[in-house]
Amino acid sequence: QVQLVESGGGLVQPGGSLTLSCAFSGNIFRIQTMGWYRQAPGKQRELVAVIAAGDNLGVADSVKGRFTISRDNAKNTMYLQMNSLKPEDTAVYYCNAKTLAANIWGKGTLVTVSS
Repeated sequence: QVQLVESGGGLVQPGGSLTLSCAFSGNIFRIQTMGWYRQAPGKQRELVAVIAAGDNLGVADSVKGRFTISRDNAKNTMYLQMNSLKPEDTAVYYCNAKTLAANIWGKGTLVTVSS
């Protein structure tokens, strides 16, 4: 099994920056893709950014140019660098890993963008 633990959330002012981390452990060799999702109050969970096989990257249009996803395999950690944050970025951010047999989620970390 794969375990995911997010960290780095918090309160930030509009225009500010924050970096989220996702530490992964367990049977990590089974991981096919990893990504970040978010869920704002009253809304459905949505994809923010993904790292697929071959380190192919993808980000949602709503965060393109502001958020960057990366992964450090030596540290077994995935990151989400978030710049130029907006109030509408406020959400619980979840780390996700997909294997052939499972769709694994972390518990989430809250990001609040407010003045």
